[in-house]
Amino acid sequence: MAVAEVARSSRDAHFETAVKQLRMGVQAMATWIRDADGEGLGEGLIQLREAGIDPLEAVFASGVRRFDKSGEYRADGALSLTAWLRWKCKLSGGAAMERVEIARQLEKLPATAAAFANGHVGFQHVAVLARTAEHVGAAAVRKDEANLLKSAQTMDPGQFTTVAKNFEHRVDAAGALAEANRAYERRYFHISEPKDGVVRLDGVLDAEGGATLRTALQTFMKPVKDDPRSYGQRSADALVELGRQGTGSKRDGAGPRPQLIIRASLDTLAGIKGAPAGELEGGGTVPAETVQRIACDSAVSRITGQGELEHELSHASRTLPASTRRALEARDRHCVFPGCTRPLSWCDGHHLVWWTRGGATALPNLAMLCRPHHRMVHEENWRLVRQKDGRFSAIPPPRALLPNSRSA
Repeated sequence: MAVAEVARSSRDAHFETAVKQLRMGVQAMATWIRDADGEGLGEGLIQLREAGIDPLEAVFASGVRRFDKSGEYRADGALSLTAWLRWKCKLSGGAAMERVEIARQLEKLPATAAAFANGHVGFQHVAVLARTAEHVGAAAVRKDEANLLKSAQTMDPGQFTTVAKNFEHRVDAAGALAEANRAYERRYFHISEPKDGVVRLDGVLDAEGGATLRTALQTFMKPVKDDPRSYGQRSADALVELGRQGTGSKRDGAGPRPQLIIRASLDTLAGIKGAPAGELEGGGTVPAETVQRIACDSAVSRITGQGELEHELSHASRTLPASTRRALEARDRHCVFPGCTRPLSWCDGHHLVWWTRGGATALPNLAMLCRPHHRMVHEENWRLVRQKDGRFSAIPPPRALLPNSRSA
């Protein structure tokens, strides 16, 4: 027998032994889980993730990386590694793409790869770090990799996502803003025609829109005594009730609106480079530009303190008082962006010289802008200018910054 054939036969035997041991280990763990009592079951589940599933995902990532470089997936007729994983490993398209990205990024993040292999961080934490590396570059992540991994080990993936997004914002605020703008462009909502007595809803919102809707629904979400409804049913009822009350409510321009709570540093509010993102209550982040837009016409709480915040001071003020907003609505009548006539119910009060940059909350420095145009001014770098005759003109950003000119 030739030397190459002997080596191949040895590898095949080793592979078969490894697969057999893996199956035996899985079966042994399945038997233990089946027979475990409640007290020990929790520890068993923890070890199943830390000693089994996540380290195996790390091994899988290493194999995917090597298989990617070999190009052997083409031998089966697959057009890409992602397509091969969907076909041969029974993964969804999203799961396959995620694992390919993780495999490629882990090669550039050795500390993360080691923590993953040792079970110190979970698969979802690693997926967050891989996306962060894709957005800002692996070199930027490596510079702060130790701190990011320390956070990952003490947080669930949702909390860690906020940490990673804040890191992205500090490293590349322009990139974070571009990502937020792309998310906003993807928004849609579809409500079908009734069929068999059912109307199907489908849609996608950006982080800000999702947080706004979730906050508005909370008022109607509370279960009543002995409530038989599921969480999904309560959510559906809350959406319908929100629609009913929205169409029948009496609107005052300065009246209460759903409280979208954003926590942001003064540096973020001022747009200082290297500042963290704004954090949405309930999860998710928004760029500094979004924080500045929302601050144009909202209640703002300033919190300062020393040490462990023993002497916390909180001062809340509405940047647009009711009387000022009523006067502004009487003057502008609708969105003042050229060519737009969206009604006041769509509009926020916008500071021409931004409030975060010292602009006064006074009529000469204010204008009514519908929310899409308000967003264009803050997040897409349009400029709104009031002419001497009282009319407004809009100055577009440089062509390279226009949404359709951005790279995907």
